[in-house]
Amino acid sequence: MYQIAYDDKWGYYFDQLDEETKERVVKKIKKILEFPEKRHLKHINFFVDEIGQNRITYAVYKEQNKVKFYFVGTHKEYEKWYDHFF
Repeated sequence: MYQIAYDDKWGYYFDQLDEETKERVVKKIKKILEFPEKRHLKHINFFVDEIGQNRITYAVYKEQNKVKFYFVGTHKEYEKWYDHFF
């Protein structure tokens, strides 16, 4: 299982979620830590997974045995987050 890390802005995104969604996110993170390499984003070194109508993005650092989480939010918020890379 991978170690967990969070980006500095993670708390901002996570705190905006309702309690039920937060619980679902925590469960999803546990699953991701077991098998992190899922859908890879084009042009940037991140993976994305879905939690209902929400998206969670993260990077996998195999050499450090670590998964770092960067964003969680609605699909529209995710699109804005993704677009800021271009």
